[in-house]
Amino acid sequence: MMMLDDEVKQRAIMVSEAIEDMLPIVHPKGLYEASRHLVDAGGKRLRPGMLLMATEAVGGDPRAAIPAAVSIELVHNFTLIHDDIMDNAETRRGRPAVHVKWDESGAILAGDTLYSKAFEIIATTESDPANIVAAMDMLAKTCAAICEGQWLDLEFEKRGQVSEDEYLEMVEKKTGVLYGAAAWVGAKLVGASEDELRGLEEFGRLVGMGFQIEDDVLDLTAPMEVLGKPRGGDLAEGKKTLIMIHAMDHGVELEIFGKKNATQEEIEAALDTLQNSGSIEYAKTKATTLVEQGKDALKVLEDSPAKTLLLELADYMIDRSY
Repeated sequence: MMMLDDEVKQRAIMVSEAIEDMLPIVHPKGLYEASRHLVDAGGKRLRPGMLLMATEAVGGDPRAAIPAAVSIELVHNFTLIHDDIMDNAETRRGRPAVHVKWDESGAILAGDTLYSKAFEIIATTESDPANIVAAMDMLAKTCAAICEGQWLDLEFEKRGQVSEDEYLEMVEKKTGVLYGAAAWVGAKLVGASEDELRGLEEFGRLVGMGFQIEDDVLDLTAPMEVLGKPRGGDLAEGKKTLIMIHAMDHGVELEIFGKKNATQEEIEAALDTLQNSGSIEYAKTKATTLVEQGKDALKVLEDSPAKTLLLELADYMIDRSY
């Protein structure tokens, strides 16, 4: 795992340095400072990292895919800015949320700027024009799917019951598709075969779904200093995560579910109830199953150091502590 950490960090540095060049802070300065606020807060850059590893896994030069990696990271951050507005979140990555620092109008514009720049930047990739068009088409469809997933997530909050299948559709669109697109785009830009593209997209999408389920688990189990925000936020917001769906299906009732002003003591008591019900363990098992299915999809690739890294990255998605 130490080798994976080093490899992820190396690619994160490559992407961060490219962001400095490709998304400079220009006039009007405030807009670009707001756009860069979360981007510059760091993070492991897992999505662009997966893109670069996928490029390598099909024999391509990862440096050729750097603009695409930056684009994927900007799309991800665009969704975070808008998610925080919709969730009324105060913090992100240990920093004030963009809408807290620049107000909602400023945050919307910052997110829209990242979305627009993502397409501008991916168009600069040095690749066959047909591959660039295909990558842009994939990115556009992915952004639409993310919006569909977010809409479903918001819709679920207004409903009394949500099925597991409905939840899985939501996380596939909200989270899985961007990982799938990252792996697909990285390989497409260097001329991968259709079998390789299908395998990598499936890998990324399923691993991304496992990542989101694990994220829901960590929201309830990781300490605040690790999360960068108080844990249990999903409970107070009334989010229908797989954990809550399983709990409700098994007759577990939490009085604080959807209670915006729930105290941390109330949240901690609710977490104990969910642990004892087996709902948290059920979600972790589902995440593991999805990741294993994703890893199976990589059988279309020849063995290589980059393929090994992708498999290790998949395991990390559900073994991480934050």
